[in-house]
Amino acid sequence: VQLVESGGGLVQPGGSLRLSCAASGFTFSSSIMSWFRQAPGKGRELVAAITGTGGITNYADSVRGRFTISRDNARNTVYLQMNNLKPEDTAVYYCCGRWEYWGQGTQVTVSV
Repeated sequence: VQLVESGGGLVQPGGSLRLSCAASGFTFSSSIMSWFRQAPGKGRELVAAITGTGGITNYADSVRGRFTISRDNARNTVYLQMNNLKPEDTAVYYCCGRWEYWGQGTQVTVSV
């Protein structure tokens, strides 16, 4: 199993980033996929999740209306579009498959 995130970086407040996570080694199209994040000194928190068909999504209150999770089952890839980013969104973002498989994480820093 492999989950490889990309798309993190440094962005100014109000800016946007799109994270990608390429998955392999399990049946992606039938698996719930999710994004978590962990800020310095804090625990890991669920940001967003999406069902296998993409028909149901769920978001943390702190990102609802700003972030969008989506997936492309033909490419075995899940995305997290992040708009109107705030300094408090700064964290390492992790892709998670089936609530058990984890990527290595990608750093997102929101700062002037």
